[in-house]
Amino acid sequence: MDHLPLSFRDVHSAPARELLGWSIEDLSSASGVSPQAIQRLEGGASLTSLRTVSMHALAFALEAEGLVFFPGHPPLRGMNCRGSTKDPQSRSDFHLLE
Repeated sequence: MDHLPLSFRDVHSAPARELLGWSIEDLSSASGVSPQAIQRLEGGASLTSLRTVSMHALAFALEAEGLVFFPGHPPLRGMNCRGSTKDPQSRSDFHLLE
């Protein structure tokens, strides 16, 4: 399966939630990723500790709210720009969300 590169990183999660005024539970509800997985990610867990589909689901939920991500930079509001992450629900591994 061909995937677009993911610009969303672990360090983006908490600042992105803060920009949106979201709790971990809000992000969990929007993305389908468990609160425990988000807590692990934001607690400094390695990117390899979350499945790629979970990272895509988090990125998609945040990008749907107009945020964009670039490695090495804080999350930015994209105005009318949406991110490039494909909808994770269309992925064959969507059932593996953490």
